[in-house]
Amino acid sequence: MDPDKKTIVVLGSGWASTSFLKDIDTKYYNLIVISPRNYFLFTPLLPSSTVGTVDLKSIIEPIRFTSRHKTRDIKVYEAECTRIDPENKTVMIKDVPSNKVKESERSVSYDYLVLGVGARNSTFGVQGVDRYGCFLKEAKDARKIHNRLMACVENAALPGQSPEEIKRLLHMVIVGGGATGIEYAAELHDFLIDDLRTWYPELADKVKISLVEALPSVLPQFSQKLIKYTEGNFRKQDITIHTKTMVKEVREKELVVKAPDDSIETIPYGLLVWATGNTTTPLVNDLIQKFPETQTHKKGLVVDDWMRLKGCEDIYAFGDATATRYAPTGQVASQQGKYLARYFKQLYIRQALEEQLKKGLGEKEKEKVEKKFERVKEIKPFHYSHHGSLW
Repeated sequence: MDPDKKTIVVLGSGWASTSFLKDIDTKYYNLIVISPRNYFLFTPLLPSSTVGTVDLKSIIEPIRFTSRHKTRDIKVYEAECTRIDPENKTVMIKDVPSNKVKESERSVSYDYLVLGVGARNSTFGVQGVDRYGCFLKEAKDARKIHNRLMACVENAALPGQSPEEIKRLLHMVIVGGGATGIEYAAELHDFLIDDLRTWYPELADKVKISLVEALPSVLPQFSQKLIKYTEGNFRKQDITIHTKTMVKEVREKELVVKAPDDSIETIPYGLLVWATGNTTTPLVNDLIQKFPETQTHKKGLVVDDWMRLKGCEDIYAFGDATATRYAPTGQVASQQGKYLARYFKQLYIRQALEEQLKKGLGEKEKEKVEKKFERVKEIKPFHYSHHGSLW
């Protein structure tokens, strides 16, 4: 840590934060990374890891691997940020939950704070989701789904099981018709139909996959062409889509849903994957309350076109933790991380030139510095470059 350089504290190790760490020039700043997980997870392949198509280790990259390839050392703390103090420019962190009776908090100071804490799974207040459902966001979620999936199959293969119980155990339900839910339904179909037929031929034809979506169609954020293509493919694969169907309660062995005709029905299931969307984390909620006049969006932090938190000049945010006009995708977050790395480099150069201009320079030298300053004075805002649609 160089006492003459400013310190950037980065919270999180997702798409935006990892992209930022890879591109930031550490010769200009001290860098500290704080995250409950000490690795980057390649989330597009997470559904594949639940069925064994891809090994979970192959979609994980340690943050310390990234930090080792920088010109100066990056400090990495596997810890959870519990509180941000914008006035004193400090964050409070604690160890990742362990067997300790009482976890001690520590304070970390910053000059600039970069928030890439992402979002958490939204249950929309539905009772029983946390207890009986499986999310699909972290590595531990993939392991949980895999274990429960195989438990359902093995239990269905036990002798003496009733036809009703076998039908329930082999009914896999995905709640949420967004990109994650659709992708997992397709991945699950390939595994259950192709691989299961080899190892459990007596069960393969009894497997059923259902997708439950509260909106009138799946993939509402995509084009109609893609929606029709997806629905047509699912019909061919015997994946049942329940649109305009709202989950009211999750029980241990069944879902209580409100059908399109407003009637209440129950859907028995063996595996339930909850992929309905995201909501803000407690840390983001706490920060929003600290700036009530400028942080008025409920879905995330409000930032300007330079990723600066509105209401605080020293805090920046990107990725799913923010509420912007861009879709909450890995592509957007990755570009935001790269942009902010360039931004901080230009910011450092601009501030260094400003300091030089304050000194008593000769006329020629001052003119030279002023020309350099004019080139870096204006920092361009972030603009997302779209590289194509999913068709």
